[in-house]
Amino acid sequence: MAPLKRDPVLLGFGLLTVAVVLWFLAGPGDSRSSWLIQTGLDVSLVWFARRLMLLVTEPSARRFWRSMAITALCCAVGDGYQSFLVLRHPETTEVSIVQAGLVVFGMTVMVVTMLVHPLGAAGRQRLRLWLDAVTVLAGVAVFLWYFSIGARLGAGNVVDRLTAAAISAVMLVIVFGVLKLVLSDTAPFTMAAGIAGSIGTAGTAVGASVATVLTGASNPALMSVAQLIPCILVAFSLRLQELQTLRRDGAWTGGTRRRFSLMPYLAVIATQILLVAALVEVRPDVRIWGVTAGVVVITGLVLTRQLAAFHDNDRLLTDLDRSMLDLRSQKEWFSSLVQHASDVTLVVGADDTVTYASPAAIRVLGEDPSQALGAVLRQRVHPSDVPAFDAFAAFSDGSSAASVQVRLRHADGSYRWLDVVGADLRNHPSVRGVVYNARDITEARALQDKLRRQATHDSLTGLANRALLGEHLQRRGDARTGVLVIDLDGFKEINDGHGHHAGDHVLTTVADRLTALLHPGDLAARLGGDEFAVLPADPDRVDALTAQIVAALSTPVDLDGVLLRIGASVGVATGPAGDPDRLLRAADAAMYRTKQHRKAGV
Repeated sequence: MAPLKRDPVLLGFGLLTVAVVLWFLAGPGDSRSSWLIQTGLDVSLVWFARRLMLLVTEPSARRFWRSMAITALCCAVGDGYQSFLVLRHPETTEVSIVQAGLVVFGMTVMVVTMLVHPLGAAGRQRLRLWLDAVTVLAGVAVFLWYFSIGARLGAGNVVDRLTAAAISAVMLVIVFGVLKLVLSDTAPFTMAAGIAGSIGTAGTAVGASVATVLTGASNPALMSVAQLIPCILVAFSLRLQELQTLRRDGAWTGGTRRRFSLMPYLAVIATQILLVAALVEVRPDVRIWGVTAGVVVITGLVLTRQLAAFHDNDRLLTDLDRSMLDLRSQKEWFSSLVQHASDVTLVVGADDTVTYASPAAIRVLGEDPSQALGAVLRQRVHPSDVPAFDAFAAFSDGSSAASVQVRLRHADGSYRWLDVVGADLRNHPSVRGVVYNARDITEARALQDKLRRQATHDSLTGLANRALLGEHLQRRGDARTGVLVIDLDGFKEINDGHGHHAGDHVLTTVADRLTALLHPGDLAARLGGDEFAVLPADPDRVDALTAQIVAALSTPVDLDGVLLRIGASVGVATGPAGDPDRLLRAADAAMYRTKQHRKAGV
């Protein structure tokens, strides 16, 4: 409000109001100066309306201010013509038909524009708006009747009566159009500017009559003041609207309004006050005053109760709007999280088909979420992981969440490792399915497998190491098991004579030859150095397997055309696998006995 108080144009209108009062009531003001001031005010209305038309961007608001500029231009031309007549003939008191025709035409343009302006409401809200407008209009009609029309109808000739009726009809239409805009959500002006303009518009028609009724005399100077001040107020309202539009960078298309309007209730209060004032003039008896007092009190109580209820409803609706806004923000926040989440969310219905897939499906499974709908999730699981997935699906049907790591087929045909967490929400009315949240762990699983292989396999030969061999033995429990321990003969001489690269070549060749002899379920391991072990699935094969190993390793190893001869000493031990160390020590001891026998034979 501070910038408005400092605006020179608004201050100028305030000073003009004071000057008009002093000029006509205490100075030499006459009809000539009245018409000249009126014409100047009309020109200012044209100027402000045109500026507002250029400021706004909404089409209906621009149309409103264009019509306002046309109306003001018609009034300016008509009042200018009347000023010319009064200056030439100061004794002229009648309004020319040219001035009246131009003013009526301009007001007609404005009335049509206001009546066709969009309301911006629908249904019961539109009905409420019309009821509010008609209520306020009825109150204005009562005041218009009391101060202007009724006084003329009670006395005077037929022409005066017809004139009063015509003024009444035009004013009621104008007031109704203004009220429709003030009460709507699409008014092309602010509430403050609209109210100021409405009061000024009504005052231009009834100001002189009201002044006459209130003072009881027809004073030309007072009537001039009563005519000019409302016109100044109209110009003031347009400048106020321009300033408020500039503060909003031209984006103004309507104000922020209450969910209910106070104007109908103010109209009721005003008519009640007018009723009491009218009764004072006729001096009714005590009975009438008693009834009047009861009506006024009851009306006040009903209005108070209604306004209290409206305020409560307004507060509740405000809280509801805030809650809906918070809910909308939460939904947008959740939608943003789901949209950009790296995990994919799948909902599987009662028929085991996918009913929902989050946007991450295109990153995890390589296909659009819409393409995943209707797919049977179990059919995408790697065959080796189906048993684990079935057990997981059965457990996730319970009340608690379950998790499993399985491979799911990607759109390119490959399989991706997924860490899946499932929860049964089939009883939830908004879900009605089992929810699976899956994270792609393919790279992590590959790294994990790599680290596990490094921990359980020999880096040179790729065979199992001593630790993995011990795990396999423990898995067999107390079952009868046979184990073979192999030590290479002549390996030290090859390693010392030809270098470590030759020794490594011999070790990898031995590993390949041992692997070639294995049956399904057998395991070959490197225990360290030039010592190997074989764990057959069938302990009855140890003797045949020993002969095969000795034969396979007796073949020379080709190293760049150089034949390197090696041999193998094999020790065999059988017994329960529950004590791996004891079994390996027994096989190792048997291997050394075999080596000693071979040396003794040589």
